[in-house]
Amino acid sequence: MTAEPIILSSSRPGDLDETADPSACACGHEDAETIVLDARTIPHAIRHAAIFGALEVIRPGFALDLIAPHDPLPLLAQLERTHPGAFTVSYLERGPEAWTIRLTRAQ
Repeated sequence: MTAEPIILSSSRPGDLDETADPSACACGHEDAETIVLDARTIPHAIRHAAIFGALEVIRPGFALDLIAPHDPLPLLAQLERTHPGAFTVSYLERGPEAWTIRLTRAQ
């Protein structure tokens, strides 16, 4: 195994960039318009919390494609109660092994 060089940035974690998008990280990767989250890999005890955490950082006009092990009707009802009208929902796949929905944040 060969060692790779480490390149240090001149900025430090926690440094504020007044022009930066507050929901973006400083890793240098471009945000995709659609992010895919496979909820089947998330432990059931924290699944809804993880999904809601991911939805919090979706910018207006961007989407999250959620892959679920069942029709996520309870999650969608919870989303509408906590964030009414914030997302449009489109089914991309309807079971029986997985359900895929696209949650697009409203403009």
